[in-house]
Amino acid sequence: MANGLRFRNSLLLFVLLTTALADRGVAQIQRNPTGVNVNASGATTVFITFGNLAGKVPVEATWCGELVSAEPDIGFRCDPATIFGSLPIRYDQSRFSGQDGFTDIMSIPPSVARRAYQAAQGGAESSFFYVRQFVDPAGIEPDEYVTVTCRMTGGGARVPFTLLDVSIGFVTDDPVLSLRVGDQLPSFEAHIAYNGTGRLRGRWEIVFPGEELPTNEDLLTEATLPAELRGTQRRFTELERFNVFLPPTGEYTLEGPDPSKIPTHMDGMYLVLLRIEVSDDKEGDSNLGAAGAGTGIVHTGAAAGFPIPPLRYYVGSAGPLGASSEGLALVLPEEDAAAPAGDPLVFTWNPAASVLLYRLEVENEAGELILEAYVQPGIEAYLAPPWLQERATGDLRWRVIALGPGGDRVGETPWRGIRLGAAEAEDS
Repeated sequence: MANGLRFRNSLLLFVLLTTALADRGVAQIQRNPTGVNVNASGATTVFITFGNLAGKVPVEATWCGELVSAEPDIGFRCDPATIFGSLPIRYDQSRFSGQDGFTDIMSIPPSVARRAYQAAQGGAESSFFYVRQFVDPAGIEPDEYVTVTCRMTGGGARVPFTLLDVSIGFVTDDPVLSLRVGDQLPSFEAHIAYNGTGRLRGRWEIVFPGEELPTNEDLLTEATLPAELRGTQRRFTELERFNVFLPPTGEYTLEGPDPSKIPTHMDGMYLVLLRIEVSDDKEGDSNLGAAGAGTGIVHTGAAAGFPIPPLRYYVGSAGPLGASSEGLALVLPEEDAAAPAGDPLVFTWNPAASVLLYRLEVENEAGELILEAYVQPGIEAYLAPPWLQERATGDLRWRVIALGPGGDRVGETPWRGIRLGAAEAEDS
C-alpha cells in the first residue's frame, strides 16, 4: 500500500510539474526509450537517445530507487537516500549526435542491479530509475534532470539484445603465439556474454604488419555508434562473415575462421578483429523522432559499452631484436600510493629493450588475479576499466611481465602495492 501510494504521488507530481513547465514555455529535453527492461541479476547495456538539448550538456548519470522534485531545476532527480550508483560520463561511450541530440550508452553494472534487486526484496518497487543531469554551460538556464525507468526482468528475450563481454582466444590457451613464416595458426574462438536474443552478424578481419592500427572507435560494435557514424569505421582485410541466431541463454562461443585461411606469410605482429554489425532488435529500438533528435528508428541490436579487444599473433623465426627485458621498471602508481577516489587508475612503466608484448597483472589482497591486460610495445601505459576498483575487496598490487617469442617470459617487475579508499579517509 505504501509503495503504491508513493508511486501515485510521484506520478501526480510529474504531471503537475510537466503542466507548469508547459505554462512557462520551457522546452524539456526528450528521450527514447522512456522505459526499458533490464537484467535483475547482472549487467545491462541500453542505447538511449536524448534530444531537444537546447545547448545543454550532460554531466552525470545516476541510478536510484525513488525520485524527488528537482525544483527550482527542471524534472526529477534521485532521492539521495535511494541512490544505487553513479557512472561518471568519462566511463561510457556516449556522444552528441543527430539534430541537437545525444546518444547515451547506458551500461548498468552488476552492482547496481544487485542493489536494486535487494531493495525490491525489501519491499521497494521492482523498477528503478536512470537519471541524466544536463546543465547550461553558461550557467543561465536551470539544470534539467531526465529520467528513464528501468524495469527489472530476467536477462532473456524481453531485454534489449546487447553484448556484455567478449574475449577472443586460441583453443590452445596460449596468451601469445609465435609462428614461423608459413606455419598454420591454431584454431581460435570468441566467448560472448549477452542479454536478450537476436542475430549476431558481422565479420572477422585481419590487420597485417605495418598497417595503421585500429582505434578504440574502430573496435566498437556498429550498434554502439550514433546513426550518422555507422559505416564510418575503418575496415581491414576480411577473412570471413558470420550470421547466427543467439537464443536467450546469455552465452555463446563463436568459432573463428578456418585456420588455413589465416595468413602467416610475412614477419611481424598480426591482429585479428571481430567486427559486430548492427542487427534489428525491437526491444532496443530508439525513436529519434520521439526523442526530438531527428526522424526514424535507430536499431541497436548488439550494442556494447566497450571496444572488442583484438587477437594478436607474431610471425617470425625469432623475436624482434632478440627480445630482452632490459630496462623494464614500474613508474606509476608509486609504491603504496593512494588511489584517487572515483578516478580511473593509470598504470605506466619504463620500456624493455625489445619484447613482443607486455602483460599487466593486478591482484587483490587475497592474491586473486582480477585484471590481466596485454599491451603492445611502444605504449607502456594502461588505463584501467572503471570496474577495477569496484571489484576490489581491499588494497591491490600490480606488476608488468615482458613476453618474448612463444609467450615465454623474458622478464618481470616486482609487485607494487596500491591503497584503495585511502584518499577519502585522508580528506575526511
